[in-house]
Amino acid sequence: MIIKKVAIVHEWFTTLGGSEKVTGELLRIFPSADLFSLIDFLPKMDREFLNDAVIQTSFLQKAPLIKKFYRNYLPLMPFAIEQINLSNYDLIISNCHTVTKGILTGSGQLHISYIHTPIRYAWDKQNEYLQNGGFSQLVARIFLHYIRNWDMIASTRPDKVVASSNYIARRIQKIYRRESKVIYPPVDTNYFTLQTEKEDFYLTASRLVPYKRIDLIVHAFKKMPDKKLVIIGDGPDSVKLKRLDAPNIRWLGYQPKHVLKDYMQRCRAFVFAAREDFGITPVEAQACGTPVIAFAEGGSKETVNVLGTAEPTGILFESQSVDSLQAAIIEFEYTAEKYTPEACRNNAEKYSNQRFRKEFSDFVFSEWRIFQQGTNGVIL
Repeated sequence: MIIKKVAIVHEWFTTLGGSEKVTGELLRIFPSADLFSLIDFLPKMDREFLNDAVIQTSFLQKAPLIKKFYRNYLPLMPFAIEQINLSNYDLIISNCHTVTKGILTGSGQLHISYIHTPIRYAWDKQNEYLQNGGFSQLVARIFLHYIRNWDMIASTRPDKVVASSNYIARRIQKIYRRESKVIYPPVDTNYFTLQTEKEDFYLTASRLVPYKRIDLIVHAFKKMPDKKLVIIGDGPDSVKLKRLDAPNIRWLGYQPKHVLKDYMQRCRAFVFAAREDFGITPVEAQACGTPVIAFAEGGSKETVNVLGTAEPTGILFESQSVDSLQAAIIEFEYTAEKYTPEACRNNAEKYSNQRFRKEFSDFVFSEWRIFQQGTNGVIL
């Protein structure tokens, strides 16, 4: 079945992350689709996944200082996304963690939204985004109230909603009162390949921002000086975190993909302390044959098989505390032989790029057939 005109709408292109990888796979499913985004400042070295697609941007692309302070323009983003003209397209796919689900479409168009999360800072994470003190806090609260109202309206606009995990499907149901189809994001298991020989160090890799809880991991390893930790990543918290340095901790900063892969293949276990919607890096580690020690909330509960399952791939710790993480590391070392590289690899393959393309394309074409029958008067 041929869908003539397809538009893919992405939030913003500033860094290469999980959301961008989803857009890359959507372009593989629909190579002739037109691509839209609020802004595009993605470095040239990170654009290969776009396969030379031309990105059409909103008026925000030319806003003052937008490249450095694009998050400060969040109040304008709902308006900006509604100004993108998609009236000539049959199928619109929005890749959304903030506002793209709010694009405007007509009754003769099918809009499917892949939702990574309801807007975090507007709903259950509000208090983490509010600053202390007077007038600025009042302004922030008024803005978040406005965003929540707009977001509820925007959540009704897609014809069909896809969630990135069961965890996110529950949040979509709780906040938007909508059912969603769960299709896990793509993980490049072709690139992150199995290695069975491991070395005596632990690894964490992340952007250094507060919610990733790298501080928790550092504090835990400072209390276990006989265990080595390697940290890959950079970000706003870099200077503050490095003040917590210890002799058994090695900071590598930002590293290219091939270096990350090398460390993932060689480390004893991958440590992950964030509450993520899905969490791609723990699955990449498993693709390398490496077990995972992860916080027991969010997507990790779905992607890490614990002891008691047929092929365990790691340990989940129950609270974001140093004691809980330390206990998990000690338990892991007592039971390490139970987490085989082959089991980790087998589990990761369930989240491959190929699997994503098949599941998503099957879903889209199934919904397109139903939609076409409805618009032709067969199904009312």
